[in-house]
Amino acid sequence: MSAIEELKVTMARLRGAGGCPWDQEQTHATLVRCLIDEVSELIDTIDRGDYPHMREELGDVLIQIVFHACIAEERGEFNFEDVAREINDKLVRRHPHVFGTGKLDTSDQVIAQWEVIKSTEKKNGPAQSGLFKAMPPRLPALMWAEAVWKQIEKKQLPADGIVDAAQVQALGRQLDEAMLGRMLFELTAAARMKGLDPEGALRRHTASVMHDVERRTHPANG
Repeated sequence: MSAIEELKVTMARLRGAGGCPWDQEQTHATLVRCLIDEVSELIDTIDRGDYPHMREELGDVLIQIVFHACIAEERGEFNFEDVAREINDKLVRRHPHVFGTGKLDTSDQVIAQWEVIKSTEKKNGPAQSGLFKAMPPRLPALMWAEAVWKQIEKKQLPADGIVDAAQVQALGRQLDEAMLGRMLFELTAAARMKGLDPEGALRRHTASVMHDVERRTHPANG
């Protein structure tokens, strides 16, 4: 029996009759915080280059996936094999330059092709409304702001007056990772001194930017 099969058997035992009361009580919803915590701990090991503990934290993230798949299987929705099969099919489908014909030489070419294939898949999936693509509602504010700005750039959406383009370009020319980290930390520290919530402030401002861009692009919907 492979290690992953053993893990699935262990999880089923914990959830089954005579298993662990805590594990038996869990649902998809109650496990959300656990998943966030485990991913955060994994990110910490990556940032520190702590490979021995990274292996451990990867296991903690993996058990969350096995846990959710086990719950879904109990409900007759899907199982771990379905999850693995779907992501494998997606990888093969989005890498025709590896698994099919044609050849791509650069990462930029790969990303461009990935986006084309992805957009085709989305057309065949659930319809989305609005100018901006749907993003996870619990995405951290900084990642959300980055994703929104990426869409503004990519789609060349009107942002004049909403974003100070000259200031952004000036900052971009002198910015490096160390400077960015220091500026973000100092802003966070200043927010703490003023009793402000930096996460909430950025989230609300990003939502405001999205609304303003939507309004400029589709005035009738404003």
